[in-house]
Amino acid sequence: MTPQKKILLVEGRDDEHVVAHFCTARGIGKLDKIEDSKGVEKLVTGFPIRLKQSGIEVLGVVVDADTDLTSRWMALRTHLEKAGYLNLPGQPKPNGTIVQPPVDSLLPRVGIWLMPNNQTTGILEDFLTLLIPDGDELFEHSNRSIDSIPSNQRRFSEVARPKALIHTWLAWQAEPGKPLGISITARYLNPHHPRADQFVDWLRELFFPPGSIVV
Repeated sequence: MTPQKKILLVEGRDDEHVVAHFCTARGIGKLDKIEDSKGVEKLVTGFPIRLKQSGIEVLGVVVDADTDLTSRWMALRTHLEKAGYLNLPGQPKPNGTIVQPPVDSLLPRVGIWLMPNNQTTGILEDFLTLLIPDGDELFEHSNRSIDSIPSNQRRFSEVARPKALIHTWLAWQAEPGKPLGISITARYLNPHHPRADQFVDWLRELFFPPGSIVV
């Protein structure tokens, strides 16, 4: 079995497919594994175990900031600190955090990206709405449609609004209801939009830094 040296942990299946399609569309390179953690709680609790797993050279994490960016960051930072990582920032870096392992340790290089942009609360779908073509009138119509739902009939929480918004917009495309990852390949969502560049740069710097071989 080929050793899995480059692993990215994500919250769920949507995240897994989005990152995989991103890597293909932007020519980032193939990771050994993009792992659906079956939820953020399992990802965070299993994080220290993966840090110490033999053979991993690079370990990335993509999670939603949700409603509390600082709390999400500190949960991961605490595990890094306990594992022996040094000089950890107090807040996630705007361009994505990358932490080098302690000298003479077998720990992996670690990267953390908090969706949507390491600076604000939100989720994967907030990031993906940034990839909708600028000035898209159908997107504006989707926004107005969501906002027009009477509060007593709105069955989703405010936190889930970005999910309702982007899936409404995708439901009105030429091929309605494509999954998020495939919507990138289909170019409904634009993976080459400048607003995606920071995320792409973080993935490249973490998994394929200058001088490494991209497969």
